[in-house]
Amino acid sequence: MPSKSSATLPARQRILETANRLFYREGLRATGIDRIIAESGVAKMSFYRHFPAKRDLIVAFLETRHKEWMAWFRTDVESRLTKRGAGLEVIADVLETWFAQPDFRGCTFMNSVAEAASEEPAIAGVVTEHETELGDYIQELAQRLGLSNPKRVREAVMVVIQGSVVRALMTGEYGDPTVGRMLLRAIAREYTRKKLQ
Repeated sequence: MPSKSSATLPARQRILETANRLFYREGLRATGIDRIIAESGVAKMSFYRHFPAKRDLIVAFLETRHKEWMAWFRTDVESRLTKRGAGLEVIADVLETWFAQPDFRGCTFMNSVAEAASEEPAIAGVVTEHETELGDYIQELAQRLGLSNPKRVREAVMVVIQGSVVRALMTGEYGDPTVGRMLLRAIAREYTRKKLQ
């Protein structure tokens, strides 16, 4: 049953909030429409008026997660970059705060690929958009930090980010947080040195 506070929200928002919680915690395949309808407290007719198929709800869920996650990530990275001498390594610190969240269940977009949901073109489009926007932001950071070959920096940093997410999900812990910072500093040093040569 929805909480009293959520019961006053519009039906579409209640559906999305319920889907966000269940899809992220339990997976896209394991979460059925009937359960989302029951837990959001909306009528079946109302649900299908907003989301004619489960695919439509998954796309809306992924779009919402993308916007929220990117806004959080950018804000936290930018805040940490204001400290004197800060560089790429702040990304590891930001990720560490995410991994420490009690409801951390990995990356929504990587999880959807693992569930083969991205074989659906509409879903694949949102997954690609997330990957592209995150990569573009990393490349922009590399440019702002004065690193040579920002495109190569982007690829290297994406490997660190994605590897860290997988490790955190598989082990239930991030391990030594200094490792991520060390790898990101090494990338920055490599592309600072290339610039000076």
